[in-house]
Amino acid sequence: MPEEVWKSLSLTILFLAGLTFIIGFRRTAHFFFQRHKFRGSFFFLGGVSLVLFRWPIIGMLVESYGFVLLFRSFFPMALGFVLSAVNIPFLSGYFSSSSSMV
Repeated sequence: MPEEVWKSLSLTILFLAGLTFIIGFRRTAHFFFQRHKFRGSFFFLGGVSLVLFRWPIIGMLVESYGFVLLFRSFFPMALGFVLSAVNIPFLSGYFSSSSSMV
């Protein structure tokens, strides 16, 4: 198999294994097979299949689209956390110094 296939497949396996270790097998399966997340799961697992069939670039793009569909409800919460990090003393110094470099 080409090197791109192994890289993409290993990242996918690490992501799925990490998610399973963090929230458990049953919750991971429930997360991927919820009715309203079917399209995201289909694209994510379809991208994994494309990578296995030696289409790594297209597979990674399809997989990324599925990832965005699966976690789109999480992105606003993550963005809110990052934006609230400005109020943390240690991080506020970092953000104020990095914004002045623009």
